[in-house]
Amino acid sequence: MFKMANLAHKNAYVPYSGFKVGVCIRSDNDKLFFGSNVENAAYPQSQCAEASAIGSMITSGERKIKEVLIIGGNEELCTPCGGCRQRLYEFSSNHTVIYLCNSNGLLKTLKLIDLLPFSFGPGNL
Repeated sequence: MFKMANLAHKNAYVPYSGFKVGVCIRSDNDKLFFGSNVENAAYPQSQCAEASAIGSMITSGERKIKEVLIIGGNEELCTPCGGCRQRLYEFSSNHTVIYLCNSNGLLKTLKLIDLLPFSFGPGNL
């Protein structure tokens, strides 16, 4: 997972912020999907790395996330933005494992419930 996320991190398209993010998702069927953030001059049209990876997972027919590995833009801890926390929750459980890394390796491991407590999701509808 780290190798795939690191490749995505290196290939991120971030000419405006310079803040690269790479993500690798493991589905509950142990298939891996990766994505990078893609910026756009019209900022709202940009796409987060998590959204890129989730889109690839859904396109392949997978629907559930078991693990997520995120490599942030610098050496500091990088957690998913609020929108990506919600995106991850849509296809995860409270116990989905999140690995937060920098380009040198793992910084922190936690569960999705730690990132998005008291979340709103499909079960609320």
